[in-house]
Amino acid sequence: MKTIKLTLVMFLFACVAFASVSNSEKEALIALYNNTNGPEWNTTWDLDASIDTWHGVTILDSKIVSLNLSFNNLQGSIPSEIAQLSNLQVLNLSFNKLSGDLPETMSSMQSLYSLQLFLNQFDGEIPNWIGSLSNLESLALYSNQFTGEIPQSITSLTKLRNLELGSNFLSGTIPFDISNLKSLKKLSLLDNQLEGQIPESIAELSNLEELVLSSNKLSGTLPFELSQLSNLKLVMVSDNLLNNDYLTVVDDSPNKMALFLEDSEVVLNQE
Repeated sequence: MKTIKLTLVMFLFACVAFASVSNSEKEALIALYNNTNGPEWNTTWDLDASIDTWHGVTILDSKIVSLNLSFNNLQGSIPSEIAQLSNLQVLNLSFNKLSGDLPETMSSMQSLYSLQLFLNQFDGEIPNWIGSLSNLESLALYSNQFTGEIPQSITSLTKLRNLELGSNFLSGTIPFDISNLKSLKKLSLLDNQLEGQIPESIAELSNLEELVLSSNKLSGTLPFELSQLSNLKLVMVSDNLLNNDYLTVVDDSPNKMALFLEDSEVVLNQE
């Protein structure tokens, strides 16, 4: 009898452990595991164990709020079921071998504030629905194989602090409405195929600290108005088709910035 009672208690404990998150959230994790060759992950999951022991999964108040599987040898694609993680705030799948498109179902993940998918093999266009993730503060899609233009919808993500789209195959121009991203501190679009002029509207980003536009096909001149941004500490625009070959010298002081030509002629100066 004692053995039966003990077995029943252990069974109930196991049920409670698995019930710490909803079935739909558990199904989403298992779908990701199956879609990305889970048995071959660097740190794999024991699907018979409690979810709170699974590598990279953070649970708060019986809800999965963070999933960090970076550097974990994920191979395959993100399943549509990922959207069942409706309370997810942080998704970090960087430094893996993921490919294919980003599933449109992700557009419903309104709790996301950090989406880190860099250094994978995603391709196709950056989906227009990305602009529906209205709480995003950090979007890092660099070092993939994305093509097409920067979607205009990104300029509606007014909470963005970091936007990193470098080392893809993006074409077209930098959206003029980039100025909508008033909270932006870092804008990195280097190593793409972007054309046209650097929009003067970038100078309206008063919180901008880093502007990295190197290795594109940008033309024209560097907007003089950038010299008025007191928080700007780094500007990289080399290897473009600009009228001048700019080198960047940035003083440690946030109120002092000088951008020089290769022939040492001062172009912009703010004391």
